[in-house]
Amino acid sequence: MTDKNIVLCETDNRGIANVHLNRPHKNNAYNGEMIERLLEVFEGLSSEKTLKAVVIRGNGKHFQAGADLEWLKEIGKLTKDENFIVSKKTALAIKSLTVFPRPVISIVHGGCFGGGTGIVAASDIVIAETKSIFSISETRWGVMAGIIIPQLNKSIGVRNVRRYAISSERFNADEAKRIGLVHEVLDQQFIDEKLESILDHILLCGPEAIYQTKMRALKDANLILNEKEFNELVEEHSLKRMSDEAFEGLNSFSEKRSPSWYPKIKDN
Repeated sequence: MTDKNIVLCETDNRGIANVHLNRPHKNNAYNGEMIERLLEVFEGLSSEKTLKAVVIRGNGKHFQAGADLEWLKEIGKLTKDENFIVSKKTALAIKSLTVFPRPVISIVHGGCFGGGTGIVAASDIVIAETKSIFSISETRWGVMAGIIIPQLNKSIGVRNVRRYAISSERFNADEAKRIGLVHEVLDQQFIDEKLESILDHILLCGPEAIYQTKMRALKDANLILNEKEFNELVEEHSLKRMSDEAFEGLNSFSEKRSPSWYPKIKDN
């Protein structure tokens, strides 16, 4: 049974749902249980007729630190079919954020790594705290960010994806705003004020007009994948996680050492 406390959700009397990733002891790194709970939460919210918007935050020091590496190592040992199911659920979680019929707003603080950048790229509006740090970090682990690449391509452009998803470099909130991953960068004390201003504007807008506008934007951006495209992303993602390179990358990161493919430079 899924731990409902791993993702908290409460809707206020205006119809604003506040969703909190709640695995602070793991920097909100996602695992199978968090994915299941996210799917459950967003399925439930989609049926709330009076819902107007969703706000996503992370509890603790960080917004979201990507995948739980120990969990990745464990599922990488499962069968091909089992890995496909895990990746499919991950892809469905990102899809549910992308096509959610109401505005989705992410509030970022601390670290936003790996899958966290996917949550942000799938959101409609993003506000980041000034000291936030970002990284599309999968290649450092010997895996790949295939499931979130479509959203990243449309939010920051393929040129920036080719830099940051290939290199796994960390970048700050100002760079995240420059490339289009976030919309606003503010000191912590000003974030709630800005959020309330945005929400007030949303509340003034027609809910059906918002939905139709969002769906048209997604369709024209080719972000609503057909079944073949979706399954291709899932299979590629799952097979890479099972590779020897992924095993070495994940272990080297956990052990705080350079991976075996990193050149060992010798003095002449």
